[in-house]
Amino acid sequence: MPIYEYECMHCHKVHEVIQKFSEEPLKNCPVCGGELKKLISKSSFILKGSGWYVTDYARKNNSGNGSSNSNTNSKKSEEKST
Repeated sequence: MPIYEYECMHCHKVHEVIQKFSEEPLKNCPVCGGELKKLISKSSFILKGSGWYVTDYARKNNSGNGSSNSNTNSKKSEEKST
């Protein structure tokens, strides 16, 4: 379940609430009873493991693929210089 953040328009406290997608947003502050505004916050999950950009595609040497970008780039530069 996602964590939603709400800010009270009266006391300005920020509340984090775990809610289902299907639940209605909160309307009243649990501290003062004031009106709540739902905040948009950054996601905190990180993609890890093989197959993701950070571990596979960011490498300059793609060993195991059968071809490599560095070999292709060096062949193009050799063709230009000759």
